[in-house]
Amino acid sequence: MPDRQPPADPGYGLEMGDRRQEVLVIGAGVSGLTTAVCLAEAGLTVAVRAAQPPQRTTSAAAGAIWGPHLVGMDDRVARWAQVTLITLRQMRGDPATGIREISGVTCSRAAQDQPGPRPPEPPPAPPAQGPPEWTDGVGERVRCEDAELPAGFTSGWRFTAPVISMPIYMDYLLARLADAGGSVQYDCLFASLAAAADQISAGVIVNCSGIGARDLVPDPDVLPVRGQAVVVANPGITEFFIGIGEEPGDLTYLFPHRDTVVMGGTEQPGDWNQQPDAGTAARILGKCAAIEPALRGAAVLAHKAGLRPTRPTVRLEAGETGDGRLLVHNYGHGGAGVTLSWGCALDVTRMVLKQRR
Repeated sequence: MPDRQPPADPGYGLEMGDRRQEVLVIGAGVSGLTTAVCLAEAGLTVAVRAAQPPQRTTSAAAGAIWGPHLVGMDDRVARWAQVTLITLRQMRGDPATGIREISGVTCSRAAQDQPGPRPPEPPPAPPAQGPPEWTDGVGERVRCEDAELPAGFTSGWRFTAPVISMPIYMDYLLARLADAGGSVQYDCLFASLAAAADQISAGVIVNCSGIGARDLVPDPDVLPVRGQAVVVANPGITEFFIGIGEEPGDLTYLFPHRDTVVMGGTEQPGDWNQQPDAGTAARILGKCAAIEPALRGAAVLAHKAGLRPTRPTVRLEAGETGDGRLLVHNYGHGGAGVTLSWGCALDVTRMVLKQRR
């Protein structure tokens, strides 16, 4: 297994905590588990309480590739993402993590021709577009040749990035938390943070409740963006593909994970339906097969759906419960839960350890 210490980063100044200090982490998605791991490995006694086990969270349904997506951008996001990128790359050599760094492309579609008479002269060519901002920091990005682009796409960039098999990765985080002495309990549905504080004696509460924060806090700024994916047997695909359309939510992706491929996707704001839809699945299969014909007829292994917890900005801040205990919020990561997970978890750990000094 990889090194069990929290990822090294000179800006955090992590020190070992007091084992008598109990911390409650609410939520067992990727943000909650990563935060619990960091706290436990820093020397604190950590208990995770969640309504759903990790394999039933939105995190487990993700593709997933490193890159900020559907997340409110502020000055902290780039730093969190970079810390996480470094950490994922440190762990990629261990098959138990489900992390591989592979090559692939992200492409954009052309604007459709508008009806009406054509101008007498061709319009000037638009300026060349640079790589999408969400790939900033990933490393070298190379513009695709026209011949490399699927039909209907006019620009593309090739790069390498960590791609994570989330079912494997969530089990890895659970094992790592157990190794650090942490505990996990499910079917814990708190009516509110105040109710959680009344029921729990822990000196610190960390709220990583994802979409649940809308009711738990409550925070009306938390809104779902529904995503759906189809998992198929891998016919031999080795590269990822991300296609961005002209309309909001027009997204096509495929991420190979050794024996499987996760295909998507959808972006449906305000949709609370967590059940896969057959019509949506058929559209995903058709769009991905148009990009990669080898997927035609691939055996379907699973259908997944989840709710990305979007918010104008990530809420990562410290406060107090009604009785003066430390309360740290860490939610609102949108479609970037994996991408920001280690950076955010280390910030939370720094806040908790600072209180103990």
